[in-house]
Amino acid sequence: MSQADSNQRSIDPRVRIGHVHLKVADVERALAFYCGVLGFELTQRFGSGAAFLSAGGYHHHIGLNTWESRGGAPPAPGTTGLYHLAILYPTRAGLADALRRLLAAGIPLDGVADHGVSEALYLRDPDGNGVELYWDRPQEAWPRTPDGELAMYTRPLDPEDLLGEVGAVGEPGESARGE
Repeated sequence: MSQADSNQRSIDPRVRIGHVHLKVADVERALAFYCGVLGFELTQRFGSGAAFLSAGGYHHHIGLNTWESRGGAPPAPGTTGLYHLAILYPTRAGLADALRRLLAAGIPLDGVADHGVSEALYLRDPDGNGVELYWDRPQEAWPRTPDGELAMYTRPLDPEDLLGEVGAVGEPGESARGE
């Protein structure tokens, strides 16, 4: 840590990332993915140029717009920009339902991983933006070193095992394991 960093206070631990706003080539195509496949709710539109989406009635978690990108192409490899947006599901069963939705829509996955602290699905939206869908294990289950430091890893995740959570309990987002 540099001298300047050591004199600075940490950010308030209650701070959260509120929303992500994506430049897209086609709002309707993006809505078909984020609402039609993933299940977000449309909360507001601004003509054909922008839309705002949420889960659970929040004003918006995702903004989509074509203000600078209508008909545009994804950024070329090797350029800076968004690596991925990460969507946190409250339970493993919720993540399993997302996987079911992706498979039903024929959306290919770039990868699946168990990170110890979380399980994740990686894919691309219709505009080539990276998307991570994941759920966090309870903090007490996170892997730690003997010194108590976080010990994240990347290991294979069995999609069939994850899909076993779908329908395990009557309500979407619940798990038979109570996760």
